[in-house]
Amino acid sequence: MSADPPRLCLFNGPYLVLDGEPVPLADGAKRVLAFVALRESLVDRGVAARTLWPDLNPPAACGRLRTELWRMRGALPRLIAATKCTITLRPEVGVDMRDRYDWAGRLVGGTATEADLRAPPAEDEFELLPGWAETWVILARERIRQRLLHGVEALVARLLDQKRTAEAVEAALLVAGIDPLRESAQRALASAHLAGGNVADARRAYDEYRARLRRELGVDPSPEFAALVSSS
Repeated sequence: MSADPPRLCLFNGPYLVLDGEPVPLADGAKRVLAFVALRESLVDRGVAARTLWPDLNPPAACGRLRTELWRMRGALPRLIAATKCTITLRPEVGVDMRDRYDWAGRLVGGTATEADLRAPPAEDEFELLPGWAETWVILARERIRQRLLHGVEALVARLLDQKRTAEAVEAALLVAGIDPLRESAQRALASAHLAGGNVADARRAYDEYRARLRRELGVDPSPEFAALVSSS
């Protein structure tokens, strides 16, 4: 038995980490674990079965879920807590997506620690379960993506308050690169450049954003953004 709590990774996953080593998962286990982890609470077994295997009739889908849970109990007994009606992850199982969601929440809520300021997400943490096309995954993917975008923008503002302009620029470049059409991200980048005294970089960032916005959407940046760089 592993000495460390298991950790489920959904970014670039899903896969399990035990004692610092990645553990591959069977396809059925991947689907069950991902679904339960994204719900973050007790999940009705019937709902899980119908969602995960929509092409099967309800009794067959429930049978498939029972089979997958039985397999996991044998191979990975410490992951799922199941009753006749519900399933959930055991409380000791860590989930990378939940950790990142909480990280962004602390930044947006103004309760971030110094450790939070030094731990921006990696670029690949903005796409949950890449390649999965199910509706329940797509919705969760966009939810965590938006949460992280807001979190990094709040990180930029916090770093600028502390006059850590180099770190602020780096964080702003991350969020602007993830969503090049997002004005709040581009404004964060321009603000970081201006805080460092790099007016030319700020105006270049604005000009590139304006050209992209006109080309792809046929609109201009907001007057507030224009005023930010023109007044510098």
